[in-house]
Amino acid sequence: MPEWLEITYRTLVAVLVLFLMTKLLGKRQVTQLSVFEYITGITIGSLAAYISLDLEAKWYLGIVSLTVWVVVSLLIELLQLKSKVARNIIDGQARVMIRDGKILEDNLKKERINSEELLDQLRQKNVFRAADVEFAIMEPNGKLSVMLKKENQPITPKLLGIKVAPEREPQTVIMDGTRLDKPLADLGYSRQWLDTELEKIGVTLENVFLGQIDAFGQLYVDLFDDQIKVPIPQKKATLFAQLKKCEADLEMFGLSTDKATAKSMYEQCSKQLQEVIDSMRPLLTR
Repeated sequence: MPEWLEITYRTLVAVLVLFLMTKLLGKRQVTQLSVFEYITGITIGSLAAYISLDLEAKWYLGIVSLTVWVVVSLLIELLQLKSKVARNIIDGQARVMIRDGKILEDNLKKERINSEELLDQLRQKNVFRAADVEFAIMEPNGKLSVMLKKENQPITPKLLGIKVAPEREPQTVIMDGTRLDKPLADLGYSRQWLDTELEKIGVTLENVFLGQIDAFGQLYVDLFDDQIKVPIPQKKATLFAQLKKCEADLEMFGLSTDKATAKSMYEQCSKQLQEVIDSMRPLLTR
């Protein structure tokens, strides 16, 4: 067999074996690596290169070595799942870098990072002053977790005492000008409904790059032509405005009538409708 053909064959085998082994080891091997996983990744890559290019040695021995490494890695991962002590030894422990706005220099030395590297990681978290930080912890994977002081945290509806409705993820029903029937059917909508919604905003299916339906049945589209402006769905805002108008009309009717019975009825209906509006506000105003 010619050398180039043998190298091609070995490389294809190495790629297949490496892919299967990586899938077996799990997603952590391609996302957040511990020290041992980093070493394992380098070694497995070296062994795959050995299988592909070393024509003088018995190439199948490389697969044996590769298998041993993967088995050892799996055993260590199982040990880490069962034992916290093992996790602390293999992965290491999180260490506090900043406490109450004060940088802990001794812990920086233990992690072997300098002040510039610490500030760089803070900036990646959109934090530009160490004094604004309540806690900053160096995780075992080398990433910095930051908690700002209370006065520096972003304002949320919870802090303001505002209730907001939960929201489910939007479903993509159009992609690259093609209708996706399964997510459309899962939401309970038909092709005719989608065509009607597209007609309302004056676009055709072929011109839509991406179309999504939110949890409230509103269709959002992005067109291939970025110069065309697409109106934002106003179903929720329209419904909220209509409810407010009905409530105002009931109050007006109550004020304009002289009959005590009718006035009481209008006032009661207005009050009940206001309660409905208050309960629906988180859903209709977000």
